[in-house]
Amino acid sequence: MYRKILNIKDVEKLQTDLDILGDWAEENGIKINPNKIKALSFTRAGVKEPLNYSLEDQKIPEAICCKYLGIIIRSDLSWADQVNYTVQKPGGHYIS
Repeated sequence: MYRKILNIKDVEKLQTDLDILGDWAEENGIKINPNKIKALSFTRAGVKEPLNYSLEDQKIPEAICCKYLGIIIRSDLSWADQVNYTVQKPGGHYIS
């Protein structure tokens, strides 16, 4: 789930979206694995507010990176982790 956050109202809207998702999952008998949920804030800013989102009454842990569809995504928008991961894989190559 993604939402551009510019102010406190956007933070509240994202939490409302998460609440709606949790209610929908419960109504449809879907279990969401809390160990597979991370909150990332994509920014190049050096200082940012802590992320305090929850889903189904469980706090969503904040992370600086996560793997999504096989790609490592970092909150600072750096590709260094993905490049290092790719190079270290068997058959991985680095082209400069």
